[in-house]
Amino acid sequence: MTDPGALPLALTMGEPAGIGPDVTLIAWTRRLEAGLPPFHVIGDPDLLRRRAALLGLDVPLRVGSADETVAAFASALPVVDLGRSVVGEPGRPSRRDAPAVVGSIEAAVEEVRLGLAAAVVTNPIHKHALYDAGFSHPGHTEFLGDLAGRFAVPIDGEAWRPVMMLAGPQLKTVPITVHVALARAAQDLSSEAIAATVRIVDADLRSRFGLAAPRLVLAGLNPHAGEDGAMGREEIEVMR
Repeated sequence: MTDPGALPLALTMGEPAGIGPDVTLIAWTRRLEAGLPPFHVIGDPDLLRRRAALLGLDVPLRVGSADETVAAFASALPVVDLGRSVVGEPGRPSRRDAPAVVGSIEAAVEEVRLGLAAAVVTNPIHKHALYDAGFSHPGHTEFLGDLAGRFAVPIDGEAWRPVMMLAGPQLKTVPITVHVALARAAQDLSSEAIAATVRIVDADLRSRFGLAAPRLVLAGLNPHAGEDGAMGREEIEVMR
């Protein structure tokens, strides 16, 4: 098996009309000072050329395959050409770009599966534009979960459930409900969802973060954690 540390990161294109291309280009220009590992972008090289010109950045591109990333990264931004041109310009997303946005995510996951990349890094997507084009997943989390679930085996036979973690050096936060309106979050909360998420987070904190005895704390949903039912009963009926 290839050492993941020797592999590049696969960066998705994200929404062409959004900030993703800007972040990608600027990240490469600051690769040395930030100590960034080698990465390549999966998408439309012309989009990056147009955005670099708009930003006034001198970023040479090296269009090639994933296995050329490490060698090229020092002198050029490696790009794996998805073979799809995009039309979205800053602030003007187009549903016509949806196949390229989705295809970039699928290709990045496939690279990880084939051992060509160490991990997927996603640029932001414009969900409404994708919805208009027929995208059926609420967001990145659910789509990545679906892609991973096609070739991964659930732990202990439990139903597959993607979990989002916001990870910092000392604190890691995991939402139980994802990509729903705030008014619906309480409705979607359930004891079963909490228990399933806790089991997944506990297992991954042990196996992926090396914590022998993770300490998990469940935050209150209502103001003052419900005040014994005076400000909502979710803490009593669902979260206990």
